Amino acid sequence: MLKNRILLLLISILVVVLLFQLPKSVVENDAPVAVDSLQRVNPEQANTGNSMHSGIPVAFKKIIADYRTLWANAAEKEKKAIFADSLANRYLEAGVFDSAGWFAEDAASFFNTVNAWEKAGDAYFQAFTFAIDAQKQKTLAEKAQNFYQKVLEKQPDNLVVKNNLAMTYLSSANPMQGVLMLREVLAQDPKNETALFNLGMLSIQSGQYENAIERLQQLLVISPEHIQGNLLLGLAYMNTNQKEKARSQFEKVKKMDPDPAVQATVDSYLKDLK
Repeated sequence: MLKNRILLLLISILVVVLLFQLPKSVVENDAPVAVDSLQRVNPEQANTGNSMHSGIPVAFKKIIADYRTLWANAAEKEKKAIFADSLANRYLEAGVFDSAGWFAEDAASFFNTVNAWEKAGDAYFQAFTFAIDAQKQKTLAEKAQNFYQKVLEKQPDNLVVKNNLAMTYLSSANPMQGVLMLREVLAQDPKNETALFNLGMLSIQSGQYENAIERLQQLLVISPEHIQGNLLLGLAYMNTNQKEKARSQFEKVKKMDPDPAVQATVDSYLKDLK
C-alpha cells in the first residue's frame, strides 16, 4: 500500500518537474495529431479522438485549426516548416505533446539545426513521460533519443539534453544505460541538480533508500528549497525507519508549499509516522 502510494507520488513529482520545464512563449498551431508508431503519421489521418486532445480549450482549437490550414496549404517548404514550428509551440502550450513532437519533427526536417532537433526531442520526451501505453512509450522514447543523440553529437556538453536522454532509457531493455548516463552527467558537473534529483528518485523507486538519501542530501546542500527533493528525502528517511528525520522533512515541505494537494500528501505521510 505504502509502496504504491510512493510510486504514484514519484510519477506526480516527475510530471510537476516536466511541467515547470515547458516553454512559456505562445506560437501558432492547429488540430490533433497522434504518434502511434515509429513511422510518421499523416496528421489528417490521425486519431482526433485521442483523450489528450479532449481537454484543449475551444479558443486553442480555433487557433490550432487556423494554423493547420495554413500549414496544409503552404506551397513553399520554408513557410510550411515555419507553420509546423508554430503548431508545435501551440500544441506544447495545450499539453498535447505527441502532436507537438510530430510538428516539431516536421520543422526540424527542414531547418536541420541543433535548436530544431532539441525542440523535437523535448516535445517527444514530454509525450514519452505522459504516455501510459507501453508500446507508445517505447516509440516516443526512441523518437526523443534520435533527436537528442543528434544534439549531443554537436553539443556533447549539453547536460540538459543528456539528463532527458538518460531518462528515456529507463523504460528500455537496458535501464542501466540511463543510470550510467546520469552518473556521467554528475562526473561532468557534480552539482547538477537534475541528475542528483533523478538518481535520488530512481533509487527510491528501486528500494535503494540509502543511495537515495545520499543523492538527495547532496541536492539539498546545493538547493535547500528544492520542494520535490525535500519531499523525496522524507520518503527515503521514512523507508529506513528514521521517523524523526522523516517527520522533520515533511514538516519542512508543509511550510514550503501551501498547495492543497501537497499539504494533503504530506499530512498522509505524517499520519503514517504516528
